[in-house]
Amino acid sequence: MLTTANAAKVVQRIDSIPLFLHAYAYHFNMRCGSILPADLLDIAHRQQLAGVKIHVLDGEAAALRHASPAQLQAFGARAAALGLALHIETSASGSEAIDEAVHIARHAGASSVRFYPRYEGHLQDVLRRVAADIQYMKARYSDSGLRFTIEQHEDLTSHELVALVADSDWPQLSILFDFANMINANEAPLTALNTMAAHVTEVHIKDARIVAEGAGNGHLACRSGQGDLPFRALLTRLLCLGDTQAQVCAYGLEEEVDYYAPPFRFDNEGPNPWIPWREMSETPLPEQDLPARLQQEIDDAAAQLAFVRQTLTLIRTEALGLLGG
Repeated sequence: MLTTANAAKVVQRIDSIPLFLHAYAYHFNMRCGSILPADLLDIAHRQQLAGVKIHVLDGEAAALRHASPAQLQAFGARAAALGLALHIETSASGSEAIDEAVHIARHAGASSVRFYPRYEGHLQDVLRRVAADIQYMKARYSDSGLRFTIEQHEDLTSHELVALVADSDWPQLSILFDFANMINANEAPLTALNTMAAHVTEVHIKDARIVAEGAGNGHLACRSGQGDLPFRALLTRLLCLGDTQAQVCAYGLEEEVDYYAPPFRFDNEGPNPWIPWREMSETPLPEQDLPARLQQEIDDAAAQLAFVRQTLTLIRTEALGLLGG
């Protein structure tokens, strides 16, 4: 809920909120080759966004992991010429994945690397492995100039992530808050955000319907504004993070219509539950009428941007009302 003090923060920050294009919003088009990494830069520029978040695998054969150093430098130079920041994402926390992401980030002039763990095992063993991965990053890349963010990605709870970041004793590590992923860890969005708030520097914006399954919950991503998430309240809370300056430096527009993730944590689990293996996130391609689905994806991404901007307008109006403006 906005207070007078927070309303002043919102009015000061909202016009310069750093909205980023997220490549997953064009997941199908990139898998089919109709949108390539370079195209994302042009789309973000046309939409007057602050930057682009792109996975090392986005674009299949044209993905950044297959680019030469010269090609990565050209990609980064094009982004810089358009005034766009670059953030690189990978879907693992082990040394091989991190080394690859850092290589790409350095050559492309990116400022951030996002990762998340995908380990199978009992929770305490998983946490030990992730902590060791973080220490590898800290030892090898503390002088890289990069910011590293661990995403709350469906299996670890907010308290577990905060402990990993706090115990790392590494200022370059923070948390990327996803609007929906805490659902699968059996948490509520605003409660999870409040737990992680002091460590959140980046965001994935999306909406989802909560799917109750036994003693846990899955989520089915949907068009922004049509789900069960407290969308406006989350944006408001995130805008208010940071005392003297905005704490969140990137809001990725990650529309994921039809993406489904099952529950991973449950009401009745013990203190050291089993965390199952999972593949990296992917939305199944439609079995028919692919051209229509590719166009729908483009329309969904545009609709999300419009909805987010409309929601920001409502938040600004509420803040100005509290300030008597």
